[in-house]
Amino acid sequence: MNNALEVLKRKFKPYRLTKKKNVTILDSTSGTFVVKERKDNKVSRAYEYLMSRNFDYFPKLALEDRADVNVFEYVEDIPMPKEQKAMDMIDLVALLHNKTTYYKEVTIDKYKEIYENLKDNIVYTENYYNFLYEKLLEEIYPSPSHYLLMRNIYKIFEAIEFCNKELDEWFDHTKEEQKTRVAFIHNNLETDHFIKNNREYLISWEKSKIDSPVLDLIGFYEKECMNLNFEPILERYFRSYPLNSNEKHLFFIVISIPPIVNLEGREINVTKEIRKKLDYMFKTENLVKNLLPSNIEDR
Repeated sequence: MNNALEVLKRKFKPYRLTKKKNVTILDSTSGTFVVKERKDNKVSRAYEYLMSRNFDYFPKLALEDRADVNVFEYVEDIPMPKEQKAMDMIDLVALLHNKTTYYKEVTIDKYKEIYENLKDNIVYTENYYNFLYEKLLEEIYPSPSHYLLMRNIYKIFEAIEFCNKELDEWFDHTKEEQKTRVAFIHNNLETDHFIKNNREYLISWEKSKIDSPVLDLIGFYEKECMNLNFEPILERYFRSYPLNSNEKHLFFIVISIPPIVNLEGREINVTKEIRKKLDYMFKTENLVKNLLPSNIEDR
């Protein structure tokens, strides 16, 4: 990266370099550019495919011949409330999915793989919390963090029971399907990766791939759910890109799997982490109740 910057300095003759997270902003007499380390050609391939689907909402590559870095045109972001930004971003994500969706043939083995991976995750989570429960029961004078966890551990086991039941039902309803819907997904969604000025852009395409559009929603929810009200965001997305019953069902199962808490570290930090993980669960439970139909036949 440093060697590449030296080469770019000779080409663009910058008067200012600004380090921002994992990119370098290069201001020069030729314009402003964003320099980011390049590990493969995934971004350029993604751009080519998206252009073929008439989706060009991304910063253009200013140089095509660099093997070590990607050099993008700089796009100025207009400040706006986070909630508004999330709503605008989900519109663009729905457009991305609509532009790139197709159906591929699958066998029951594909659904079985998803089922078994999620079941293993749920079983691991259940065993982890069963072990913690037995261990913490032995404490006569629990610490504040342990007391907080034990007071609310019933919610964790309720969530595990819900996920087990719903996953079994999902597999029963999905395993006979011979086609599944896929799209080109960004796979790294967060509001910081959305820019808007005279038009809209998604940035950071390094993890993009073709897969289920549900994965974009799961990743976005897990990163941002504590900072946003996701009910209107999801409802807005569903209006533009309706998930079928099995896709929606899978989304709610995955986000409902309880996160693992770490009891190692300073007491105040452990307590904060437990509180944060519990808040995630309570918020997710309310979201699922409001958006997931109670009748499985309606899903």
